[in-house]
Amino acid sequence: MKIRDINLGDKPVLLAPMEDVTDQAFRLLCKEFGASMVYSEFVSADALIRSVNRSLEKIRVDDSERPVAIQIYGRDVPSMVEAAQIVESEAHPDILDINFGCPVKKVAGKGAGSGMLRTPELMLDITREVVKAVQIPVTVKTRLGWDCQNKIIVELAEQLQDCGIEALTIHGRTRSQMYQGEADWTLIGEVKRNPRMHIPIIGNGDICTAEQAANAFEQYGVDAVMIGRATFGQPWLFKDVRTYLDTGKHDDTMTLDWKMDVLKRQVRTSVAYSLREDNALKERKRTELGGIMHVRRHLANSPLFKGIPDFRQTRVKILRAETQEELFELLDEAKQRIEGLELNN
Repeated sequence: MKIRDINLGDKPVLLAPMEDVTDQAFRLLCKEFGASMVYSEFVSADALIRSVNRSLEKIRVDDSERPVAIQIYGRDVPSMVEAAQIVESEAHPDILDINFGCPVKKVAGKGAGSGMLRTPELMLDITREVVKAVQIPVTVKTRLGWDCQNKIIVELAEQLQDCGIEALTIHGRTRSQMYQGEADWTLIGEVKRNPRMHIPIIGNGDICTAEQAANAFEQYGVDAVMIGRATFGQPWLFKDVRTYLDTGKHDDTMTLDWKMDVLKRQVRTSVAYSLREDNALKERKRTELGGIMHVRRHLANSPLFKGIPDFRQTRVKILRAETQEELFELLDEAKQRIEGLELNN
């Protein structure tokens, strides 16, 4: 699959853009484990124009994570055009992605993100003008429609393509569904089978296992799959999916010890990133806590810990931990409990 001259290989698997999740530290880890392309957290166009520090940090790109996409969102043409130009000139990403899919109220309720599905003409105007404003490829991520009575994606996909985008990611839910229920891939497949569509179609929603990724390619014919929430607490998922797609077998080299070491490395990387990010802050404890707060949600939701009896108390402790040492002790405790379960079985 190619987006302009960016070759992502056969059956690429992409890391979805996720707010407060896909910072540079996490992107680099997922890239190491086989993600074909990674996406930034979404960035507010208005915040970029105002040069808000946090937004500027979000668009920082390291060459080792390429190809990388920066995703922006907004609700009017002028701000989106200006933000797109800022991203291109300051970050030099390989791709600029427009978010027309975020369902959260603070975004969609103000008309941005998936809120644009209620004003498709404005969505198309923004897309058309952003494509004109930059030299790099522009892509779009959106949903099936606003609600179940307004699933407009098949027609909308053609219209977005006509605006000049070079790939389209479709999440298989409507905005009203948020993240509830199962993702519906049937319309994603219909878009892909439309003979008038010639840009790559990327499917997103409920890809949690290697088998599900393989099925998405086989059943719906998508050009790529995008994985989001399933990466929480298991960035190595990309390694297993890639192995399975290439060989038909799971990766059996990822032992429990190896996975625990990865989680600890994720903690260290998140803390190091936080320390580097907050240059104005002199107190190490506060900046270290920033990294801990960012990563502990990943650890608490790791699939590694599913099946451990009465794990809720440990999960709460993970979510409240404030130092690396606390997190490492809790991870060691969880590892011992997993090994105990394996021995008893």
